[in-house]
Amino acid sequence: MGPQEIHRDRCGSFEQGPIRPPSEAGSLLLRVSRNCPWNRCTFCPLYRNQEFSLRPLVEVLADIDAVAAQVRQLGRAEKSVLESPGLLRAWHDQLPGSEQAPFRAAVHWLQNGQEAVFLQDADGLAGGYERMLKILRHLRRQFPQIGRITCYSRSTTVIGYSEAQLRSLGEAGLNRLHLGMESGSDRVLRRVRKGATQKAHIEAGQRLRRAGMELSLYLMPGLGGRDLSREHALQSAAALNRIDPHFIRLRTLAVPPGTPLAEDLAAGRFIPCDTADIVAELNLFIEALEGIHSVVVSDHVLNLFEDLGGRLPEEKEAMLAMLAAFAKLDPEQRRLYLLGRAAGCFRGLQDLHNPLLRAEAENLARQLDVTEENLEAVCGALRRRYI
Repeated sequence: MGPQEIHRDRCGSFEQGPIRPPSEAGSLLLRVSRNCPWNRCTFCPLYRNQEFSLRPLVEVLADIDAVAAQVRQLGRAEKSVLESPGLLRAWHDQLPGSEQAPFRAAVHWLQNGQEAVFLQDADGLAGGYERMLKILRHLRRQFPQIGRITCYSRSTTVIGYSEAQLRSLGEAGLNRLHLGMESGSDRVLRRVRKGATQKAHIEAGQRLRRAGMELSLYLMPGLGGRDLSREHALQSAAALNRIDPHFIRLRTLAVPPGTPLAEDLAAGRFIPCDTADIVAELNLFIEALEGIHSVVVSDHVLNLFEDLGGRLPEEKEAMLAMLAAFAKLDPEQRRLYLLGRAAGCFRGLQDLHNPLLRAEAENLARQLDVTEENLEAVCGALRRRYI
């Protein structure tokens, strides 16, 4: 997902940060810290030139109270009001400025079932155990119905917590963590300045699993470039086989302008994977996943196949079959699929058989005069819209 508007009222302190996982689309977003405490990864543009800071605890708790007040008010309204954009807009506009952002957050959360909360920004655990425990307890007091509380963190942050502390946070409500592993190869991790090692990723993942938390780990196909693609696939699978996370989420590399990785690309120090390389890497990676029961998820527009996924080991062969089916496409179908996927027309190979979606992709191919020679460049330009 792309950056969202950051809400910070001049008359109040309510804030929502710039990002959340796709799986948290319906969640209540609460900002407990600003930006990223590491902020050195060569591929990430999100927090460039932004300093990390912890939001004052009093502000975080006040945000929770502000949303709770709006949820209570909205809960007294007629159902017809909650289903009417016009009535909600009128309600919003008559509120004082300091109440408008909490109102919007409350409406969004109510419309999505009040099921989950996501604590922003890049590392929710960076503020330490005691601080997080106070936030979680206050959330539970105000919203005892919450089913899931989640945040991003870093492996190096997690291993600064004891297993008992993590278990305590889980019991207080923090029951899912998202960690950006990106790669299990130490050479890849060093090159992109991730600030973590395979050993740290494994230790953090195993500690979270033992503490009873649900764990989503992110892998970035293509991050090793062409020279380290095979090592990236095999070492990442080796790390994941030792962790057995609940979810393995794929986020294919795109090189954003203005990043150190973009400079490496321009200087020829980084040779990116093309489509064939990515398919081969995914095939090698999935083949190497053994003895685990994770769910592979490909829920991102930058991925070559948004519907590539399933539970291991039961659906491993089906995932490999999808990759094999792509490899068997004739050149014209392959070009059409890659263009349609980059443009957002297609989610997966089955969409090639949808007449309306196929016609949309064919029309785009004519408009852009797509050929075998310019296909990768055209698709790259289309994908950059989503970075």
